[in-house]
Amino acid sequence: VQLQASGGGLVQPGGSLRLSCAASGYIFSIVVMGWYRQAPGKQRDLVADITTDSSTNYADSVKGRFTISRDAAKNTVYLHMNNLKPEDTAVYYCNARLATMNSYWGQGTQVTVSS
Repeated sequence: VQLQASGGGLVQPGGSLRLSCAASGYIFSIVVMGWYRQAPGKQRDLVADITTDSSTNYADSVKGRFTISRDAAKNTVYLHMNNLKPEDTAVYYCNARLATMNSYWGQGTQVTVSS
């Protein structure tokens, strides 16, 4: 499984960004896709994930501000981020987990929230 992430950038507090993660390869075994983030000096934490039947899960810190969605036809998962805060600044990583429990990571994309 290969994951191609895109959409990061610099945004002012209160702004919005959309991250995309396109999956390719052996995608038929993917059961969950999600986004994690890692700020400097901190561990990588789950932001949100979505199952193949579109059940979603969010970190408490992003509930009500971020929305994860998927386009099955495009094998792509999106993370819509609204009302961004400086504490959202991190490298965001896309993840796919297979039915075998194998896990794959995309390259990180930097999100910086600053005035």
